Amino acid sequence: MIGEANGLARQDSAPVSVQATVAAPPLLSGYQAQDSLFSSSQQQLHARGLLAPLGRAIDEDLAGAAEGLLADIAIEHGRLPLLGAVPFDRSQGARLWLPTQAVFAAGRARHRGAALSAVPGGEARARPAIEPVPAPAQFKRNVERSLAQIRDGALRKVVMSRSLRIGARVDVPQLLAQLLARAPSAYTFAMDLAALQGAPACLIGSSPELLLAKRGARIVSNPLAGSIPRAADPDEDARRARGLLESAKDLHEHALVVEAVAANLAPYCRELRVPPMPSLLATPTMWHLSTRVDGVLKDPATGSLRLALALHPTPAVCGAPTERARAAIRELEGYDRGLFTGLVGWCDADGDGEWAVTIRCALVEEQRTTVFAGAGIVAGSEPEAELTETSAKLRTMLGAMGLAHAVEPAMGEGGA
Repeated sequence: MIGEANGLARQDSAPVSVQATVAAPPLLSGYQAQDSLFSSSQQQLHARGLLAPLGRAIDEDLAGAAEGLLADIAIEHGRLPLLGAVPFDRSQGARLWLPTQAVFAAGRARHRGAALSAVPGGEARARPAIEPVPAPAQFKRNVERSLAQIRDGALRKVVMSRSLRIGARVDVPQLLAQLLARAPSAYTFAMDLAALQGAPACLIGSSPELLLAKRGARIVSNPLAGSIPRAADPDEDARRARGLLESAKDLHEHALVVEAVAANLAPYCRELRVPPMPSLLATPTMWHLSTRVDGVLKDPATGSLRLALALHPTPAVCGAPTERARAAIRELEGYDRGLFTGLVGWCDADGDGEWAVTIRCALVEEQRTTVFAGAGIVAGSEPEAELTETSAKLRTMLGAMGLAHAVEPAMGEGGA
């Protein structure tokens, strides 16, 4: 079976063939349960089956093991891509694998998503049981304790997150269709983890943030940091966008992330372009400060996964200094992030690939769905404003699930 894709970050490149010699019928044009998909504005990868797993901690040369597996499998089975997710905690095992079948499609032609009105049951469904972890009041206390460490000089930034555990299993293909329709330019993914974990589980989301994309010698990273919820009123929405571009607090938070990304990519690059000021990136629920970092590698053979791991975790999802921020997260958050704020995507035997930051996501299990959101805490942050920001970010997934109104009471002080 052969699939085709346009080159990453190259509008005029010739199609690239991805070939699998596994005897199996072609993939269907639509996503099915237990498939996996990664969609960007450049192309989509649709995969099925499990040929070879790769699960190991990041510090055990995960990139080298991935590169070796890709090379070994290509000899017998053809050029299959590696796909999956890496967790936030570098000591935890990755969920990466080679599928038995894989198809690339240019642009968004293969999977366009459903109409926005097609949420089964919509907002009329009964409200499921919801458990916020941590509770909103505790999240604000975590922000206050983070600010105390920043005032003491131990930290410059730390990301505090929270989750909602929803006592219901959503329809994954329907949720994926909703995400593709609502934010077609996002990095939308659905990674089926059942074969790796031995129980039904899918990591699904619609991330606005590109950690690392590589095509040949050219690489791109697009860090986001500094955010504000969008407004329904167009004038107020525009005012918020202008205010974000002028916010000293948010510009400082953004600069910390961009400086770290540039510093970690510089050793690999003979050219690196970093714009002096951020621009605005809009999602359906948020405005973000955004900087596109472009580079040319010294060695084009350097793989995208290796580069992505060199960046992970950026201050956008952890903080600065990194180790102190990690320690504060372990101390304060009160739950295991798992794959949230890790990386998700794919790479091929040439090292080309796309890796997004695993945000605006949910873990769908057999009897429970967990959604996540975080906020960067710097000097000048306010606990109530950070809670509001996480609520807005949670609406990306909750809205696509048809649960935005059903769970709204759980986002305030009176939540369970």
